[in-house]
Amino acid sequence: MTDCELIHLDPDNRQKLEKGLLLPVMEMFYSIQGEGWHTGKPAAFVRIGGCDVGCHWCDVKEAWDASLHPLTPVSHIIDYVHAFPANAVVITGGEPLMYELGLLCSKLSAKGVMIYLESCGAYPLRGRFDWICISPKKNQPPLAGILFLADELKVIVHDREDFDWAENNAAQTGSNCRLFLQPEWSRFREMMPLIVDYVKQHPQWMVSLQSHKFMNIP
Repeated sequence: MTDCELIHLDPDNRQKLEKGLLLPVMEMFYSIQGEGWHTGKPAAFVRIGGCDVGCHWCDVKEAWDASLHPLTPVSHIIDYVHAFPANAVVITGGEPLMYELGLLCSKLSAKGVMIYLESCGAYPLRGRFDWICISPKKNQPPLAGILFLADELKVIVHDREDFDWAENNAAQTGSNCRLFLQPEWSRFREMMPLIVDYVKQHPQWMVSLQSHKFMNIP
């Protein structure tokens, strides 16, 4: 939460939020990963509220204001995730790295849960993750060094200029990072042919689609 939103919390909840005992959870659900390297795999999804990046094309704008979402005990999140057979969780947002995730990650790891992070990379890593997907945003570029830690770079392509943005970020990743270009959903028809042509000419990249939207699942 922002400093302004923290003002309205009672001291006890504020302290628990800062320690990662509580997190503002917008929603939790069990579904199929629809994007990137792990497309097609089942996982629990934990969407944490709060984001100050402000992408105009964001399709989860209701997640931006953390104060709209209930502060949820980490123990409840762990019980929810561990109840499903996939034993995997995607921590997304909003922007989850705005919060202390160390306790959540350690408790999930102790239960053998695979932890996949989705972040824009504008905040420091706070937690231990089995897979780190960074989707960089121009409004708040990734922190220096964080792209080198990414297992996956997923760049949303809204216009032609985003190909240069993608390459600039890819140059900061490690040699084993998987590189994806994904069309922004509202411009899918315009951008898809450009992405296909680009990947054919630059085979270090792969195409990512929001396949869950084609499957009509969350």
